[in-house]
Amino acid sequence: MRRLTDVGALREAYDLVIVGAGPAGMAAAVEAAGQDRAVLVLDENPGPGGQIYRAIGTAPLRDPRVLGAAYWEGAALADAFAAAEVDYLPGATVWHLDDALEIGVSAGARSAVLPARRVILATGALERPMPLRGWTLPGVMSVGAGQALLKAQGIAPTGRVVLAGCGPLLWLYAAQCIAAGAAPSLILETTPRANWRGALRHLPAFLATPYARKGLALMARVRRHLRVVPHVAALAIDAEDGALRVTWAEGTAFTADHVLLHQGVVPTLNLARAAGCAIAWDEGNACFAPVTDAWGTASLPGIAVAGDGAGIAGAEAAALRGRLTALEALRALGVLDEAGRDARAAPHRAALARWSRGRAFLDALYRPAPHFCAAPPDAMACRCEEVTGAALRDAARMGATGPNQLKAFLRCGMGPCQGRMCGPTITETIAQERGIHPREVGYMRLRTPAKPITLGEFAALRKTEADRRAVERR
Repeated sequence: MRRLTDVGALREAYDLVIVGAGPAGMAAAVEAAGQDRAVLVLDENPGPGGQIYRAIGTAPLRDPRVLGAAYWEGAALADAFAAAEVDYLPGATVWHLDDALEIGVSAGARSAVLPARRVILATGALERPMPLRGWTLPGVMSVGAGQALLKAQGIAPTGRVVLAGCGPLLWLYAAQCIAAGAAPSLILETTPRANWRGALRHLPAFLATPYARKGLALMARVRRHLRVVPHVAALAIDAEDGALRVTWAEGTAFTADHVLLHQGVVPTLNLARAAGCAIAWDEGNACFAPVTDAWGTASLPGIAVAGDGAGIAGAEAAALRGRLTALEALRALGVLDEAGRDARAAPHRAALARWSRGRAFLDALYRPAPHFCAAPPDAMACRCEEVTGAALRDAARMGATGPNQLKAFLRCGMGPCQGRMCGPTITETIAQERGIHPREVGYMRLRTPAKPITLGEFAALRKTEADRRAVERR
């Protein structure tokens, strides 16, 4: 791996550019390396690993019992990535991608636009917002953010800590905090009781996977150490005398120092959406996701989406899907023919089928309650533009039929996060207010820059030979 420090070290062009160095991106790079093709990996983090394997090479908590065996399994992939014949630019912000496969990237206060022959988006997932009253108060954060602090800095919240929401990550993080000696005080579990009816038909397949044994053991360990309140159907947070008052179930309350929220993850859509890739509603994950084929190929020629960015399936499946997208890229680049691609893909597809077997059960069981996905009137819906649920609902009643019309009313999705944190909330809230399915509401359109870029970075765009020739012609 050739580690770069700024955009000045980039080549003029690349055969394959991979955006993201999580499980899918690292695996794609390993698969594509050593084939006499120029491969570049761009990632916004200071080191490889993504969220799942964050800080895998520098984690301060070296006791494997704290972060768990599944986390440390990422070390082998990170080592393989480090040995791969690819260029790697960490700390990079990818702010542009278009149908001509031109990529805009910033790093070290400079920017460049470079062409690629193929692009793999391995941008992973982000946490589904849980926009209840008080979720923007000091002391309230997401479980994913808490886990990032634990992995990268060895920091766990102390004092009276409440975890609230649903999904496997909620239980995993609780177990990791317990192992780190910082057990939370309480879990408020919001999984609807009715979810079991939809999940039971998938239970036999789930029980045949490693997830079942590991998950049940983890949940039992958590229950031995702290109180778990199941089937919480109402939840709110208020500031009270320097603390946080968490209220649920007809006024039952708990005073906390920290509250961490989580209700699953959804694909990161912004870069694919800004490039013009088609998206569609994924009923299993209850969210929008890019439209892809069996090789991860998106609707725009030359662009593929790998890992959880194409649909939530977990770290092991993400890595395998990254390998498949890389094999298809090698075929398109003339390195492999179809027979060679298929032969190399066969063991990855078999492994992917094994790792995907239990997902339907998890998706059905931990599908969040609709009222926790939409913003209530007294909650903040869009944090960047400070738009409340009440304002959003008023706009929907006044004629804002979807997220794009809503921008004209309230600027939702037009702040620095560019809809990352409010996009799902906007769709769900409009759907609830209008009494229709989120699929009918749709998702917001996105444009370049897909992430904020400073005027200085834009002005310092690296000039390519093509740029210079264009200037000379004028």
